Amino acid sequence: MTLRTAVVGVGHLGRQHARIHRALADEGAAQFVSVCDLNEETARSVAEERSVKWMRDWRTMIGEVDAVSIATPTESHARIACALLDAGIHVLVEKPIARNLAEADEMIAAAERGRSLLQVGHLERFNPALVALRPHVRNPLYFEIHRVGQFTARSLDVDVVLDLMIHDLDIVQWLVGNEVEVTDVRAVGIPVLTNRVDAANARIEFASGAVANITASRVGTEKIRKMRFFQPHDYVAVDYQTRFASISSLAPPAMSGSAAALWPGVQVQHLETRDVEPLRAETEAFFNAVRANAPSPVSGAEGRRALALALRALERIHEHAHVAGVGDLQR
Repeated sequence: MTLRTAVVGVGHLGRQHARIHRALADEGAAQFVSVCDLNEETARSVAEERSVKWMRDWRTMIGEVDAVSIATPTESHARIACALLDAGIHVLVEKPIARNLAEADEMIAAAERGRSLLQVGHLERFNPALVALRPHVRNPLYFEIHRVGQFTARSLDVDVVLDLMIHDLDIVQWLVGNEVEVTDVRAVGIPVLTNRVDAANARIEFASGAVANITASRVGTEKIRKMRFFQPHDYVAVDYQTRFASISSLAPPAMSGSAAALWPGVQVQHLETRDVEPLRAETEAFFNAVRANAPSPVSGAEGRRALALALRALERIHEHAHVAGVGDLQR
């Protein structure tokens, strides 16, 4: 049976989801049926561009589609996703999964009731650099991560922790091991151009001994998406923006009589990556899991785990803001 798909919310990011749905449909991977947006002009425009139906009420999709990408504001994720999941419709929802853990739990429960697949849009897991690196990760011990963007008027319904840092909070937990407990969270953050946190730094400690230092800002002058970490005998560098990954490790000493040759050198391995857009890879993984009745590539539980850590970091930020006299930050 051909998978019938739709996109709910076709603003800036939703337009990209619609583009990917259309491309995959043109390749025979699915049947792209419709788009939905509260703004009739936006819905009509994207629908005409992608040659699908449009609607303003997502409820009318029930019975007409099998799988949906949701790219609406975070505050509406739970309400829309729960109804669709309960109706047996599979859902790929943008990160963060929800506003709070109670809503995330409702979405996970709805997926179980409806026997539907719930996938959370933690896009960086599908970045070619990280896909190439993942098989080489073993016992990472220290992370240094920077995610900086220039200010835009988008995503201002959430602060920088839920907007940008949550990507790295998810990745760090995934690489350290989802079963490894977070033992301590320290964080600071400040508003710069809005009344929410626009720049933040968090230090995450794990029971395994791993430590992650993460900086996120949406008021930078350039775009930076870099992660570096150490594991025994290896130094790993990832640039999400250029999709580059390398591993520097100790090379065995050369077999020679000279004293210098008896010392180990450094061997740098540049990983080969596939030239694929992360959003396309994410959506393909969603479609494939639905068709195969396979586990979610990024489960609701994993999305909840990332949200829980982000909320812990935000609590520490608000505590520090009170002590530092920064003022009341909007929650």
